[in-house]
Amino acid sequence: MEQARNAILVSRRQQGNPVLKHVKNVRWVFADIVPDYLLGQSSCALYLSLRYHLLHPDYIYFRIRELQKSFRLRIVLCFVDVEDVIKPLHEVTKIALLHDCTLLCAWSLVECARYLETIKIFENKPADAIQERIDNDYVSRLTSALTSVRHINKTDVLTLGSNFGTLAATMGASMEELARCPGIGERKVKRLYEAFHEPFRRTVRQARLSEMGIVSSGKEGTQKCSESPPSKGAQVDNMKDDLGEEQTSDVPSTKNPEVSVRKALDAAYAKLGGRHNPKESSEEVENFCHQEDESKGNSMDL
Repeated sequence: MEQARNAILVSRRQQGNPVLKHVKNVRWVFADIVPDYLLGQSSCALYLSLRYHLLHPDYIYFRIRELQKSFRLRIVLCFVDVEDVIKPLHEVTKIALLHDCTLLCAWSLVECARYLETIKIFENKPADAIQERIDNDYVSRLTSALTSVRHINKTDVLTLGSNFGTLAATMGASMEELARCPGIGERKVKRLYEAFHEPFRRTVRQARLSEMGIVSSGKEGTQKCSESPPSKGAQVDNMKDDLGEEQTSDVPSTKNPEVSVRKALDAAYAKLGGRHNPKESSEEVENFCHQEDESKGNSMDL
């Protein structure tokens, strides 16, 4: 019993399934069970090939009904083995969502096996075992925040921290001030500035406006990309003519500018009051950079 408890229980329906040949990191045994794979006391998996789904579209529906409500985690492991996946994958996704199942898609038999192994291995482990660990010091939190911007690495974070001191000062810097930092090129400056000043939400209509050459940028409002831009009122009228009356509700208005990331965080800092001390944060960054320089100098001496 103890050996079966530490192994994946496989339904006898799965005899001959080539996925089993690739399950090598976890033991598995055949058993008389309702799901295809029993991965824990409250987790199971049903295997489905998209090619088989095209031949038997009702199969997965009846298999999910057989499970009833016996398992907390119910996985539909879908093997994508057809070229045209849009329609069948849409159908499988809809069935999984309607019946409270988690859909996992794999494009190879090895990938299917790795999913089964991983779920079994993490059966009794807490959720924080796979979460990213971030230290509580200011430099680590600053690094975690800024490296989420594309092309920004840890060295760039140290450069920005030593030049501006705090995240708020970095967010308030202009493109010219960011460009003065060594190692921060034109592409990184653009990425940083856009990350801090773009609106939180970007609708489909705004994406279409961007494709048409119409850009929206905070205080300047909406402008048409041209050598001699027309007046703001004429710009909105032109956009209404291009998009039609039904889509004019999504046209950005100069009276109500979009809330950017910087403005939202400034409001949050205002609510926090005196809980955050920029001077202490700046000193902590400078001390960290000084320690880094000393360690590099010692390594060079060696």
